Amino acid sequence: MNRQISFTQSILLGFLGLACFLGFWQGMAMSGLVSDIFLPSPVEVYERFMALLDRRFAGATLPGHLAASFQRFAYGFLLAAAIGIPLGLLMGWYQLLDEIVSPLFDALRFVAPIAWVPFAALWFGTGIGGPIMIIFAGAFPPCVINAYRGAKFVDPRLIEAANMLGTPSRRVIMEVLLPSSVPSIISGLRVSAGLGWQSLVGAELIVASAGVGYMMVQGQANIQTHTVMAGMVAIGLVGLALDSALRGLERYIQKRRGLDH
Repeated sequence: MNRQISFTQSILLGFLGLACFLGFWQGMAMSGLVSDIFLPSPVEVYERFMALLDRRFAGATLPGHLAASFQRFAYGFLLAAAIGIPLGLLMGWYQLLDEIVSPLFDALRFVAPIAWVPFAALWFGTGIGGPIMIIFAGAFPPCVINAYRGAKFVDPRLIEAANMLGTPSRRVIMEVLLPSSVPSIISGLRVSAGLGWQSLVGAELIVASAGVGYMMVQGQANIQTHTVMAGMVAIGLVGLALDSALRGLERYIQKRRGLDH
């Protein structure tokens, strides 16, 4: 049986893994086996990252590009959650709706978000609508699936008790089904946020005129690998922050509901 690792040990092990990765990267860059045009050192990427914080590139500073990206992400993610969570709950509650929607949903959810890029480019050009559409395509399925599972696995005794008291279906959904499904919904939002953020960057590589993905494309066009990699670092840091926030919310809800073991 594995020994329980403390929070401090977890942090130290994480730093150890990062240090090993950076050391290997620095060694490869210094070895000359790969040209620095294609593989700049971690120091060069760090310096470029810091320079982009207050130096404009491709029309904006790095924070400006991040702000444009996050705005698109927020619109697409919130739209996916606002539609996907109620739809998943209703599909889990009403079998007729489940039978009607599931075949189409199951087919469309296997279409990769990046496959919608040509349509987004045709319909919206480089405007904000295209990236939002692609983010929605990536973030929507996990919202539906987890809300659906949450509704399906609600304790039947709670529903039976509500029905015995003559509680209307609307109140059962709002006061029994929704609260009981919250842990599953939050787990779905965590997956949804990750897929939505990944989908956004893919969209910006093609159908955007601002944002981190667009900045990376311009760096590639100018043969500035350190700019491309600085963008990758920014994407990873924002994604990590999003996941950490939703993970913290997930743990908080689990503790409140006595599900944390």
